[in-house]
Amino acid sequence: MTDKELLYVQDALGHEQYFQTQCREAANQLQDAELRSFAQQLEQQHKNVFQNLYNLL
Repeated sequence: MTDKELLYVQDALGHEQYFQTQCREAANQLQDAELRSFAQQLEQQHKNVFQNLYNLL
């Protein structure tokens, strides 16, 4: 993996961590169960993407 590709993957990992955090915080603040569930699903999707990117390293 080139240095540029490594930087891209590191940047993408950071974004996915940020998205996970935002979805988790939103889910914790939502009162509507359906919306909370949706935010939790989004958090899980970002967690999966993070893990897939991390496995590239």
